[in-house]
Amino acid sequence: MQEQRRVAISGASGFVGTRLVSALQDRGWEVARLVRESSSRKPSDLKPGELLWNPSTGLAQPEQLNGFDAIIHLAGRNIAAGRWTQLEKNRIYDSRVLATKQLVKQLAALENRPPVFIGASAVGIYGDCGSEVVDEDFAVGDSFLAEVAEHWEAAAKPLTELNVRVAHGRLAMVLDPAEGAVAKVLPLFRWGLGGRLGSGEQFWSWVAIEDAVDGFCWLLEQSTAIGAYNFCSPEPVTNARFTEALANAVGRPAVLPAPSFALRLAIGEMADALLLCSCRAIPKRLEAEGFSLRYRQLTDYFADNLADKV
Repeated sequence: MQEQRRVAISGASGFVGTRLVSALQDRGWEVARLVRESSSRKPSDLKPGELLWNPSTGLAQPEQLNGFDAIIHLAGRNIAAGRWTQLEKNRIYDSRVLATKQLVKQLAALENRPPVFIGASAVGIYGDCGSEVVDEDFAVGDSFLAEVAEHWEAAAKPLTELNVRVAHGRLAMVLDPAEGAVAKVLPLFRWGLGGRLGSGEQFWSWVAIEDAVDGFCWLLEQSTAIGAYNFCSPEPVTNARFTEALANAVGRPAVLPAPSFALRLAIGEMADALLLCSCRAIPKRLEAEGFSLRYRQLTDYFADNLADKV
């Protein structure tokens, strides 16, 4: 009988992580969750399959990862958790870059470290690209989120020198009617209060939650997958097309646009970075290496997933 494969996951209770844990278990993986250390959680409180960790200091007992087949590192502070003060930006950066550096340092010191490291990243690494189509060979942008993503990926690089296979999934906006961006705006669109943001000409790259989860499973199990892969549909759309498709899916008009100045007034720098920035990314490497997306067209995704939400 083949020995069960073991993978540890940080961010296992998050938006993507929760679905990924279930998917991997269905595929026969034994999953260990990295759970955050807190004043209310002690080592004695851990459930089977949980490993205690702190993003600032790393794993409480890193030796527990000896013999694991892989680690998937998804953890990072929600970039839309609050207005981007300098303190908040520091938290976003540290939760990704410094936390990864600490985890990598601990992995590097292990005698029998996991031979595979799969990390999360974001297509925000390309910055504002206007209408230009961008793939994994495109240059890194000069925005805050681009810097975060670049340093996030670079933090895992020392593992490559130890013969660990390292790959990153650069996530686009992840679509799920129950969580994330779509879930937040869906009530407005159902009430007929939706509309384009700013000019509506900015491109939005997107990926269905199912494809994001399948993508991480593929990176884990595809032994030749190394480096960065865009996790997105090959058909990014403008914000105007996105809002029109969402409104049509719920049978309501999209006639109430939100001007750029109003968005900037409401949420500051985050408006330009998350809502008004244009990123027309495509999954060049994923498709070239044989990964098949379930959802390529936005209208197909909405038709399949919003019918019961109207």
